[in-house]
Amino acid sequence: MNSKNIQKQQDYTLLVKQAEALLSGESDHIANAANISALIYHNCQQLNWAGFYFCKGEELVLGPFQGQVACVRIPLGKGVCGTAAATGELQHIDDVHQFPGHIACDAASNSEIVIPIMQGKKVVAVLDVDSPELARFDELDVQYLTEIAALYQQYSDLSGL
Repeated sequence: MNSKNIQKQQDYTLLVKQAEALLSGESDHIANAANISALIYHNCQQLNWAGFYFCKGEELVLGPFQGQVACVRIPLGKGVCGTAAATGELQHIDDVHQFPGHIACDAASNSEIVIPIMQGKKVVAVLDVDSPELARFDELDVQYLTEIAALYQQYSDLSGL
């Protein structure tokens, strides 16, 4: 592992600890989503959006986020977020403009990671992280952002979703 990746791994290890400290003792899913969005957005470089969408019926509805204004509603199965919600599978997209049906909420976004948040076997939300850089996210980003999403899922009361 090169020195850049070692530093990135150390930074993420600290970020995961900070996420757990923020989440432990708080179960409100909105408060937790707000804090996790801010934590990721302000501590990861080259991002232009970090936030949550919550499943409501056949669509995703915008939740807490950091960044430019965003699409308020996304149909399940549409765009990167809707695909993650419909399939329950993490989406790691190096160039969103090559993604069939991409929804350009922010024209500056070029790469994206979307992680489904589960309640049992049902997707109830997604964590969405965007970058203006093509291929911004690597396997370390996937690993640690997934870990942060799992902490959100663990500590947040998602029963009402």
